[in-house]
Amino acid sequence: MKPIFLPRRWLGLLPLAALLLITSGCENVQPWQRGTMADYTMRADRDPLRTAQAEHIWFSREASNGGGGVGGGGCGCN
Repeated sequence: MKPIFLPRRWLGLLPLAALLLITSGCENVQPWQRGTMADYTMRADRDPLRTAQAEHIWFSREASNGGGGVGGGGCGCN
């Protein structure tokens, strides 16, 4: 198998390409766009069957149950 060598001019572009790839998913959400982001369809737990399956898998792996909701009593000790 013949090794693949990149020309030196391409090696300088690799960090730039990696930076563009990493930062391409970053987006600032404006205040008037937050209503869209808070929509029901954006929730990860909108499918009850999928949520139940994920909790069952987590229980089977970790031998623990619960902890999926918001916890805390306001003391900051969560």
